[in-house]
Amino acid sequence: MSRSQTQRRKRIVQTAAALAVRGGVEAMQMRSVAERAGVALGTLYRYFPSKMDLVVAVVTEELDLLEGGIVRRPPTADTPAGRAVDVLLRATRGLMREPELADALVRSLIMAEVKIELDVRISDLVWRVAAGDLEESEEGSEVDRDSTGYVLAGSLTSVWIFELVEVLKGRRDVDEVERRLQTAAERLLAPF
Repeated sequence: MSRSQTQRRKRIVQTAAALAVRGGVEAMQMRSVAERAGVALGTLYRYFPSKMDLVVAVVTEELDLLEGGIVRRPPTADTPAGRAVDVLLRATRGLMREPELADALVRSLIMAEVKIELDVRISDLVWRVAAGDLEESEEGSEVDRDSTGYVLAGSLTSVWIFELVEVLKGRRDVDEVERRLQTAAERLLAPF
């Protein structure tokens, strides 16, 4: 993409995020996004063929911010479980500042309308941090997604997604989620 195309795409994503913060995924109407971003509707559809593609882009940007924060200030817990829980709690707290974006994340993780890899990306981050390989992965090493540790980190991520749904429904608070994640992480990641 050219610089102007990259800037246009970024403007579209930021506009969609601002609409989602105010009114959730429902407020991210393609026509409204195009108008507020100052692009033609056809241009918007060239960048994002569907609303779910746009939701995924917004959520991906949020994950970029989370990962950047983790890289700048890595978890300091002594155990893999503690480090993994730290990542998931940072994500939870960040998302709860913007519950409508949290709702968009959960929808994009659960809905099968669009091929997405967000759950894989979260699992990658959780496993890299838990295993203490965050900096190595930044240099280009790949995560072994067939390893037992990675599969268990993915299971922990699935628990987190369920817990996030419970928070969004008002059935749990973040302190309770922290206790539940800590218990699950200790059991799942104990061998590592």
